[in-house]
Amino acid sequence: MTSLVALLVLLPAGPPQAQDVTPATPLTLVSPDGRRPVPTTIVSGRELIALTDIASLFRVLVREDALAGGVTLSYRGRTIVASADRPMVSVDGRVVTLPSPVVRSGGRWLVPIEFLSSALAPIYDQRIEWRRTSRLLLLGDVRFPRVSATVEAPGPPTRATITITPATSVTVTAEPGRLLVRIDADALDLAVPPAGAGLIDRLVAGDQPNVLSVGLTPGAGTPRATVTTANNSTRIQVEVPPESRVPGPESRVSGSEPRVPTPESRLPSPDSRAWHTIAIDPGHGGNDVGVRSAGGAEEKALTLDVARRLRTLVETRLGLRVVLTRNDDRAPSLDERAAVANNGKANLLLSLHVNGSSAPSQAGAEVYLLQPDREVEAVARPASAEAVALPVLGGGVRRLDLIPWDLAQARHLDDSARLADVLVEELQRLQVPMGKRPLRRAPMRLLAAANMPAALIEMAYLTNPAQHDGLTNDEFKTRVAQGIFSAIVRFRAWSEEHAP
Repeated sequence: MTSLVALLVLLPAGPPQAQDVTPATPLTLVSPDGRRPVPTTIVSGRELIALTDIASLFRVLVREDALAGGVTLSYRGRTIVASADRPMVSVDGRVVTLPSPVVRSGGRWLVPIEFLSSALAPIYDQRIEWRRTSRLLLLGDVRFPRVSATVEAPGPPTRATITITPATSVTVTAEPGRLLVRIDADALDLAVPPAGAGLIDRLVAGDQPNVLSVGLTPGAGTPRATVTTANNSTRIQVEVPPESRVPGPESRVSGSEPRVPTPESRLPSPDSRAWHTIAIDPGHGGNDVGVRSAGGAEEKALTLDVARRLRTLVETRLGLRVVLTRNDDRAPSLDERAAVANNGKANLLLSLHVNGSSAPSQAGAEVYLLQPDREVEAVARPASAEAVALPVLGGGVRRLDLIPWDLAQARHLDDSARLADVLVEELQRLQVPMGKRPLRRAPMRLLAAANMPAALIEMAYLTNPAQHDGLTNDEFKTRVAQGIFSAIVRFRAWSEEHAP
């Protein structure tokens, strides 16, 4: 959708022919470029859309034939011919009926919304889908599945069914107080009940556009989920049993409340290497586009694209939870990105970037890990960490080591070095071009604040003509994501094998 808008409407004089005109609630156009409202108008009880808006949104030429009392739409050599007050149009010579006539009002031509899917879609080079219930217009290659849910038995146990159409990959994760359903999609067309029943409190959109959150009541136990696929739909059968109560002292310290860490706070050292979560950081975003090529390709979009591909691989093949530091076009600070990984208790953080250089010949992927300074090396020694004692279930105390937020990486330097080595090896194995010095160290605030093994990957040079072509090619981006995924698999196995 990069061509210029071509729009020409010749308006005859005279009063409007249609009456009883009132505005309606706008539709929402969803495309790979984002969302935007589409105005509609109620004319004599029918909801219509103006051809001027269609011309602007879909880049078509609109020309009126005042003598014939009709209008012609053209798109790349294909045409649609409509006549006033007739519920039909000619689409490249084929007659297509509409639910209501084409009319003129206020100097504008108006057509029923169904015109888009019935008449324009057959001649357009991108998918156009109209979803009446959710008032959505889908344009192009957007993954926007319908998600419905019903609570079939309040129980206990409470049973519910979540249906996703069309069928797609999902990952279901149980967390305290909720069940998270992560769907391989850009966003979700949700049609879920506003309130739950039994041990299910509510079903709502999650903290990311592709997540459905099933909230549980205080008396709920650990939910179970079964995923099946049939008839182009994915169905998730959820069963929530009552909580199994075991007598014993309260594990919660009276008066304590959870606290969100800030860049100035101190973090507990991890006491387990059981893998459950991976954090992926798509670099840049918002007004910070990063490197931009002469052709207009931007680092912020490329990093998010590869991050989503990598998330899908990890969730569908490893069943691990994946958190993205951003899943849209915004620019969180480095501390905010580190907080997403640290608060999510990720076992691994990978930051994705694209390189640039004033020398067009510069090329190749590079993997960075933290260059420690004296303060970081001091914290890396176990004796330098502070410790507190916290009461635990059943009596006694547990020693909790604390380290400063901005020195969180100190305890993970050796593991991060191993991770970086594996990343270089796997990217090379999948024939991703590597730089002359594929492994580098640098003082990076994001890596310094990560309380887990972490590395930064410069996937290629956008300023190199050959690598620019690769970065804008799906096959290359998938190969990079696969190489990083393979490194995750190897590093996870090594980490679990060397767990204390």
